[in-house]
Amino acid sequence: VLRPTLIKIGGRIYRKNLIQEQAYQHEEEEEDFCAGPSDCADEPCDAFVVEETEKGFQCRVEVPSPLYKYIIGKKGETKKRLETETRTSISIPKPGAEGEIVITGQHRSGVISARTRIDVLLDSFRKKQPFTHFLSFALNQPAIQEKFLQFKEEVLEKCSKDHGVSSSLFQNPAKLHLTLGTLVLLNEQETQKACDLLQRCKEDFVDQIAGGKPLTVEVAGVEYMNDDPAMTDVLYAKVHMKDGSDRLQVIADQLVERFVASGLMLKEWDRVKLHATVMNTLFRKDPSAEERNNTMTGKSSFKERESFNGRNILKLFENFYFGEAQLDSVRLSQRFSSDASGYYATSGQL
Repeated sequence: VLRPTLIKIGGRIYRKNLIQEQAYQHEEEEEDFCAGPSDCADEPCDAFVVEETEKGFQCRVEVPSPLYKYIIGKKGETKKRLETETRTSISIPKPGAEGEIVITGQHRSGVISARTRIDVLLDSFRKKQPFTHFLSFALNQPAIQEKFLQFKEEVLEKCSKDHGVSSSLFQNPAKLHLTLGTLVLLNEQETQKACDLLQRCKEDFVDQIAGGKPLTVEVAGVEYMNDDPAMTDVLYAKVHMKDGSDRLQVIADQLVERFVASGLMLKEWDRVKLHATVMNTLFRKDPSAEERNNTMTGKSSFKERESFNGRNILKLFENFYFGEAQLDSVRLSQRFSSDASGYYATSGQL
């Protein structure tokens, strides 16, 4: 109560009051969630445009169609409550049809209140969506794939008797990559917005930092994600610039900073952790799983994970050399996809 969660929307900061939420079991389930009357003050706000019309005022909101159901609620209850409490009318496109939600009302303050509450709703439920895309550097060059397969063979040869170690834990060599950050892009417009931002980043700072040349990195050594090496869930290869500079880190951090500022990505860490997943217990049941599954649906799968004892692997392969790679593009990669090379399908790149 004393330290409530703060939500930044349209340049303003709102307090998120504690509510009693039901377990979110099915993505398709429509949850009835509505900001209370005291959550949003009916005050003028310049964070969005409210137009004056012959009958009063209106405001248009661009909303991806998968999120309509959260504004409608079970049996339309959320929408009705919003309309009643703010004395507005809310028009929502048909399910599956992309378009704008239009809020109309006789009083400007009511339209602003409805719009603010819809923004809070959308922000809350967007965070519950599984991520759809991620920014990545591909590390699937033939030489690296070959060394990775050697690593896999040697681990299984020397450590197969260690608890939980099996061939199903290893990454698909064609999908070896560095993840910079994950995104929830729910329609073509949002994907295009991410692609456009990627190009602006290239012009604004990436070309200057990289000097217009590919970055040469070395992939060497392994580390683990959790506190106890005997209960490892993710083992990753370390990546660093061959020339010893921090240019890769600077590019990664600035890219994430720009995407967070645009609202397309959530800030998770102060710095990007540059790592390439080589073993992951999520792969045991789902070979297409990503190295991060922090959605509500992912929490149940986390409990089902069977950790492995990574002590011997960490000791024997502490300095294993996977090779060097030329990084010449950042990709907006689609989750659960493959292109002709076996890597993730690309929505855009710089």
